[in-house]
Amino acid sequence: MVEYRGTAVKEDAIKAGKVLAIKYEPTARYSWATGIAVGRFLTELKSGRIVGRKCNKCGRVTTPPRVFCERCFRESDEWVYLKDTGTVNTFALSYIAFDTTKLDKPIIPAVIWIDGADNAGFLHILGDIEPKDVKIGMRVKAVWKSAEERKGDITDIKYFKPV
Repeated sequence: MVEYRGTAVKEDAIKAGKVLAIKYEPTARYSWATGIAVGRFLTELKSGRIVGRKCNKCGRVTTPPRVFCERCFRESDEWVYLKDTGTVNTFALSYIAFDTTKLDKPIIPAVIWIDGADNAGFLHILGDIEPKDVKIGMRVKAVWKSAEERKGDITDIKYFKPV
C-alpha cells in the first residue's frame, strides 16, 4: 500500500497569509427536471389521482411510473389510473423526524404496494394508527390534502390510513 504524506496546514500560516485561499460564493442556478413519467405522476397527484405505466408485453404496471419496463427491457406502453388503496409491504418506526429531532411518538414510514400495480408502490407515511397495530399485509387508503392545498408532489397525499 502506498502512503502519501503531506504537511498539515497550521492556522497560524493561514492567518499570516502564507497559504493561498480564495473566498468564492457560487451563484449556481439549477432546475429539477422530473421527466415524462414522474412529471405526469406528480401532475396526477395534484389532481388527486395515482397513475402508473403498463407494459403490454408482460402486463406489469409500475407506480411511480416508469417509461421503461425493467422486465422486458422495452418502453412501457400506456398510462393507467390506479386506486388510492394498497397493502403495507414493509414499515419502520422512526423516533427521529426528517429534520433529525427526537420524537416521543414515532412516525411510521412504509412501502405501500398500490392496488392495480404489479408489486410496485412507494414509500409514504402511515397515519391514524397506533404503532403497535401496524402489520405487514395491512390494507390502507390514501388521505389526501384538499384540492386547494395540493402542489403536485408526493406530500399531496398526507398519509395512508388503515381501511
